[in-house]
Amino acid sequence: MVEQKKNRSRVKIYLDILETIEKEEKARLTRIMYNANIPYDRLLKYIDELKQKEIINEIVDNDSRYYVLTNKGKEFVKELKKIESFLRGFGLNL
Repeated sequence: MVEQKKNRSRVKIYLDILETIEKEEKARLTRIMYNANIPYDRLLKYIDELKQKEIINEIVDNDSRYYVLTNKGKEFVKELKKIESFLRGFGLNL
């Protein structure tokens, strides 16, 4: 029997991106792309959405771009982790 690969939900992708930024404190696109396992072009769309919603900020330092969580973003990650834990208790995933 062949096991089907499950696609991640949009919310899980957001959480993977935000957890990478949280862990790194300030993360570059390549680090986020690698840790969240998402192609560059799709990552840019997610990053734009998160910036527009003021969940992350972009910092330009010399020629490098970094992304950091805003206070709103930190709260968002905290709540998503609670939801994820709750769902896991019922055998469900984000």
